[in-house]
Amino acid sequence: MAEIADSGGGGHKKGGKKRAKKQSTRVDMTPMVDLAFLLLTFFVLTSTFSKPKSMELSLPADPPPNSPPPPEIKKGVTFLLTKDDRIFYYVGQFYGPENDKGKPATQLSETNFGPNGLHKLLAEQNKWAIDEIEKLTAQNKAKTLADSTFKRLAVEKTADPNAITVLIKTDDQATYKNAIDMLDELKINNVGKRVLGVEMSAPEYALLQEKIK
Repeated sequence: MAEIADSGGGGHKKGGKKRAKKQSTRVDMTPMVDLAFLLLTFFVLTSTFSKPKSMELSLPADPPPNSPPPPEIKKGVTFLLTKDDRIFYYVGQFYGPENDKGKPATQLSETNFGPNGLHKLLAEQNKWAIDEIEKLTAQNKAKTLADSTFKRLAVEKTADPNAITVLIKTDDQATYKNAIDMLDELKINNVGKRVLGVEMSAPEYALLQEKIK
C-alpha cells in the first residue's frame, strides 16, 4: 500500500508567506510480490507439461518346449545390424544353403541410413500401407473423417496382411543408436508390425560374418 510521509516544513518565509509542506510517496510492494507468487503457483499447478511419447514394440516371448516352428514370413523384411553403422537385410523367409524346401539360399543385401538407402527401401516395401494412410489423411484434412476414426483406421492399415513386417536383429557389435535410428525410420514409413529382440540364427550370423570380413 502507498504511504504518504511528511517531510516537515510549514514554517514562514520572509514577507509572511507560508511555506507548503513537502510530501513523499512510498509504495509497499509486499502485496504485489504475494500476488505474483500466487499467480505463478496457479499456472504451475494448472499447466499441462509435455508428456513423454513411446513407441509400441513387439517383443517375442520364448516359445514353449516342443512347440512347432514358426510360420514362414511371407511379407517381411529382416534387418541385421552390425558394426560401423552397417545394415544388411533380406526379404521374406531365410533359407540356408541346403534347405529341405529346395529354395535358393538367401543372400544378404546392404543398405545405409541415407535418404536413398533405408528410407527408400522401406518406402518401397511398405508402399501399400503408405498409400492407404495417405488416402485417410486426405479425408481427415477434408473433414470427412473424424480424428478418432482416422487414427483407428490408420492403425488397422499398418496391421493389415498387405503391410510389411520388419524384424530387427543385432549382433554384439551393433550400437543402440543404430537400433533407435532404425525404429525412427519405421515410424516415418508407417511400419506398424515391427519386431525387436529376436536373436540371429546361426546361419544368419555366419552369412553376416562373411559379408563384414
